[in-house]
Amino acid sequence: MKLFHYYDKRYGPLKSLSNLSLDEANQVINKIKKESPNSFCAKRDEAYMENRFHLEELLKEDFIKKGGKVEISHPNYFVVEEVKWLEEWFINPAHIEIDIKDLDMNYISFTYGDSYPTFSNKVLDNKEYRKKVYTYSEILQMIDKYGYPNIWNNDGKHGPERYIEAQVWTNKGIHV
Repeated sequence: MKLFHYYDKRYGPLKSLSNLSLDEANQVINKIKKESPNSFCAKRDEAYMENRFHLEELLKEDFIKKGGKVEISHPNYFVVEEVKWLEEWFINPAHIEIDIKDLDMNYISFTYGDSYPTFSNKVLDNKEYRKKVYTYSEILQMIDKYGYPNIWNNDGKHGPERYIEAQVWTNKGIHV
């Protein structure tokens, strides 16, 4: 299994709005809205960062309850396997690719779909993977059961889950 992290070459990999204060993150989003009004980030609402901070805390708490380990306050975000359309989010797209075997599984949580809609109160379809965080062995069971969303829902016509997200709660093993 490979993990992919997509980013804009202008800013470099593993830059997270979550590592900024709420005001700083909103300033960055507003700058992106002006510079790239058609980008995915420009479509985010005013409450996005407040909601994201809250959702990340839920992810972290649930992962720790399952025995997961956390070394950093906010995760490094990856997706499971290649999802080419994510390059469309960036003006100068690039990605890093890591074999999951090169990472300590105790520091990786997963959501079946992007964590934001997965934990959002706006998605109310009662699918079993909503509001759930998974360990490596658990996400393998979900993949066996449902497959990879980036295969069966690449265009997003069947719901918000378009990939499996991996949250890496350490910087160890991530070489860029």
